[in-house]
Order: sequence, then C-alpha cells, then structure tokens
Amino acid sequence: MQLSDQGYRIQGVDVLAIADQFGLPLYVYDADKIIEKIGLLRSSFSGVNLKIKYAAKALTNVSILKLMRQQGVEMDSVSVNEARMGMLAGFEPEQIMFTPSGVSFDEIREAVDLGLQLNVDSLPLLEWVGQTYGSSVSVSIRINPHIAEGGNIKISTGHADSKFGISILQRSAIRALAERYQIPVVGLHIHTGSDFKNANAFLKGAEVLFDLATDYPNLRFIDFGSGFKVAYKDGDHVTDIVDLGAKVSDAFQRFCHQYGRDLELWFEPGKFLVSECGHLLVKTNIVKENPSRTFVAVDSGLNHLIRPMMYDAYHDIKNISNPQGPEHTYTVVGYICETDTFATDRPLPEVRPDDVLSFENAGAYGFSMTSTYNARFRPAEVLVYEETAYLIRQRDTLADLLRGQEIIDFEELTTKLVNAG
Repeated sequence: MQLSDQGYRIQGVDVLAIADQFGLPLYVYDADKIIEKIGLLRSSFSGVNLKIKYAAKALTNVSILKLMRQQGVEMDSVSVNEARMGMLAGFEPEQIMFTPSGVSFDEIREAVDLGLQLNVDSLPLLEWVGQTYGSSVSVSIRINPHIAEGGNIKISTGHADSKFGISILQRSAIRALAERYQIPVVGLHIHTGSDFKNANAFLKGAEVLFDLATDYPNLRFIDFGSGFKVAYKDGDHVTDIVDLGAKVSDAFQRFCHQYGRDLELWFEPGKFLVSECGHLLVKTNIVKENPSRTFVAVDSGLNHLIRPMMYDAYHDIKNISNPQGPEHTYTVVGYICETDTFATDRPLPEVRPDDVLSFENAGAYGFSMTSTYNARFRPAEVLVYEETAYLIRQRDTLADLLRGQEIIDFEELTTKLVNAG
C-alpha cells in the first residue's frame, strides 16, 4: 500500500474506496506483493531444484491458495482440513506436504488415504506407520535439531524443549524403526521457528540434515521449513534472501555432490509470502482522552488480529483518512471486553472519529487466527488482483454465529417432563 497524491492505493486502487465498497472491518490483500515474494525466492535459489511449499496455516483462504497454485507454488498443511481446502483450490495430493503435530492416528489415516506426503514428527507415529502400512507408504522425517534461534519463544520450534519433531539425539531409534518396517524415507525436514535474520540458522540445520542423510540412501528432498524474517516497522532487520539463497544453495550443491545425486530443496514459507500483502482496515469509533493517555477505540479487536496480544507483535498503523494530519500520540485499542491493545503510545497523524486506520503486515496469522469471541462477526476478505478488488470471503452474519447450535426449548421440555411424571 502506497501513499500518493490521491491517498493510499493498492495497485492503483483507492483503499478508502475499497473500504466504502465492502465495509469495515476488512482484510485486504495485494496479489502483486505475493507474486513479488515468490519471484524473489525463486531468483535467490536459481542454482538448485527448488520447490516452494506455501505454509497454508498463515492464510488459508481458498482464493489465496489458488493464486499460489497459479504461480507454481505447492503447499504445506498441518491438518487434513487444510489439505482438503488445498485440493479444492486445485492442488494434487502429492503436491501437499502434511506435517501434523500430535494428531490422532485417524487423521493420519485420512491423510494417507488422500495421498498426501506424510511428514512424521514422533517416534510413536513412525512406528504406527510401519505397523499399519509397512513399506507401502513413504514418509519424510521432521527432525528437532536442538537449535535455539529465532524470534518470540512461542514461534521457536527447534530448541531442545520444543514439542516439534524427533530429537536428533534419537537418530538411531529413527533408523531402527525405518529398517524394521522397511519404511521408505524420501525426505528429511527441519523447521526451527520464525524470524531468522541471516543464513546461519539454516546452515546449522543443514549440517544436521546433511549428516543424517547418510542414513537414508533413497531421499528425494531436503526440506528446510521456513522462518524468514519480514519487516514490521522501518529499520527492522530482515532476512537477506539473496544472501541466504547463495549460501544455502552452495552448501546444498556440495551436499548433493557428496550424496551422489541431485535432490530437491524445499522451503515452506508462510509469513514471508503473505505478511506484507495484508492490511486490516478498521474504523475509529471514539477518541477518548484520559489524563494519562489518549485512546483510539476501533471497530475491531484481538478477535480479528490477535498477534499484538499473543506475541507482543508490532504492526505499523496508518491513518489513511488523514495521512497529512498533525502528529499526536495514541494508544490504539479494540472493542473486546478484555484488554486488546493494538499499539501503545503510538505517534499517528491526528485521528478523528470515523477515520479509517490500516494495520499493516496483517496477511500472515491475521484472518487465519480470527474468532467470534464476544459474538463478534469475522471480517470480510478482499483480494486486489490485476488492479481490481475482489470479495473472497463474505463478512460473518448472525446465521454464521448460530450455525450448528441446537437450541433447547426449556418450556416445552419442562411441560413434557411434567406430563411424563
């Protein structure tokens, strides 16, 4: 989203016009930004056989999945329902990596029946696969490398105390189970978390996987997960994708030479592909001056964007109704009956009632983590593609909140019980 003489625009489309057309609060996504990020990844890893597997949990709208498929990106899913949505978007089952975390064996069976690529993250699951399918189902193995790097501890997944993956210290147990049941191991996977600033974390993980690969002669791919850091505010350090591509590609090519043949190099970006494309547009309800600070209360809350409260995440905020107004300091809060602060003591152009604000970098883990807490409707979603805004999800209605509820008529039930007695 860029500020021009005509106001804030996405692909030349006036953002305030989008707000007027579809109402607020509203998630708006820029398809061009997604395509740009895909292109950057591809150009940075041009010397290897790269496969990009979009981590669908970041933003699972089927139209977004269809855009990914149109761009030649495949998919990573963490639930069978995500995979089914991917198939609805046109992905073939074999294009979908299924990486569960402690799910039931029934869900694993569904994934196998669908034909997904199963990524095993525990020894009990590996043994169950062997006992159930023998050598008929190929797997990849998710390794916990005991690498403690990255951002917020809630999104750090590669340290020794993480629930994710099979500890590298259990290497011999993994190999023993694979050999006992003749399980075809076709891939090795690592995902150590998010917000890595440089290539070092990936290179450390690479050393672990390259060494482990000597146990498995029939690999097809090595999967480095993701964790690329994006900028949430001016001056933020971000992952240098070009530098990362050069260093990891070089290490991977040397590994393939030693391994004896070329393998596929997989990455599973989620936030990197969709974070910057997303904008949550909200309306200012009131501006409330207290002795200690001035509050801006908007028609949204942690039910629509939970990252600030859950991860202490910073989101840039733009006053797109009054971008050139005099600067004041505000604390921006939501309408939930609970503390739901988006920003504390944030300098913004003067905010007035009915002004439209935009929370930036809201594409990843924004709508996908929404809820109907306080019986609030979830926002609509819009995708700007080829300079046109398209509605890709309708706003919730009361019928959506009530769907699935079975309402007891207590008066009728009481009468029946009295008559039966």
